[in-house]
Amino acid sequence: MVTTTHVLLWDFAQPDRLWALLIVPALLIAYIIVLQFGKSRGIRYTNTGVVGAVVPPQRQWHRHVCVALTLCSLATITGAWATPVGDTRVPRERATIVLVLDVSQSMMAADVSPSRFEAEKSSAVSFVTSLPAAYNVSLVTLSGHPNTLVPPTVDRGVLIQAIESLTLQDGTAIADSITDGLAALKQAPAGDDGSQAPGLMVLLSDGSETSGGDPMAAARQAADASVPIYTIAFGTQNGYVDLDGERYNVAPDTNLLAQIASTTGGKALDASSANELNDVYKELSTDMGYEMQKTEVTARWVLVSLMFGVVAAFGAVGMAVRWS
Repeated sequence: MVTTTHVLLWDFAQPDRLWALLIVPALLIAYIIVLQFGKSRGIRYTNTGVVGAVVPPQRQWHRHVCVALTLCSLATITGAWATPVGDTRVPRERATIVLVLDVSQSMMAADVSPSRFEAEKSSAVSFVTSLPAAYNVSLVTLSGHPNTLVPPTVDRGVLIQAIESLTLQDGTAIADSITDGLAALKQAPAGDDGSQAPGLMVLLSDGSETSGGDPMAAARQAADASVPIYTIAFGTQNGYVDLDGERYNVAPDTNLLAQIASTTGGKALDASSANELNDVYKELSTDMGYEMQKTEVTARWVLVSLMFGVVAAFGAVGMAVRWS
């Protein structure tokens, strides 16, 4: 991992080299002194008309701009020498993803065709098959009694079979499902160097907490473990199910899911149709396939320095042509 020091707005791996920036104000002061010295030694003519006829008018600001651009070029090349470091999006080589799927009775709602439950299973299969083959994936059910059906594995066949075999159950214990998901992450096999891959969780739900503990307390546990939770609120606000002769509205609790995502550093998403759910999973697959890493960005600074230098050079050439 690159060790950096934050200076003003940027991070540098070798900030001790920034002392060279003192050259920039020194040159600026020297330039100002030279300008003042030149004015004091200027030839005084009483007949300014003669001067205007002999010496063509010069635009002083052109010269000042060229000097300013040259100093900017010098400053940025000095920054490049100090090895600037920035956040770069790079492919994630390893990861363990826990997929938490809602199997509560509210998933029978038909506001999503053919039903929330069938759409959930179909999209989940597409999601796990789209993930990089090296990623471990675990399956946890969300109901009144959450269960880890598949511990972290790279065997997509086992995962697909488990997803397609899901059955509906009673209750919605979001807190317990998060706790089970965190426990599942600890079962992930270590890498060749003995380190654990970064853990992430995807939680799809269409309802509110009906049993179990405090979802936000579980979310804080996930945050403490540096496990971001990406939540998906699935279904419409008008969804309903008929149970025991009673009709129940089963609108997703978007506020709770958004709070869970925000607390853990994840992302809150929602889908009200099968197509939207597929799009959400595609977005997640892309996001989870990359991570932000601190990498050297010296080339960017060199490019900026080169641009300043080229513009300054064109300006200097233009002035030389006018004076010739």
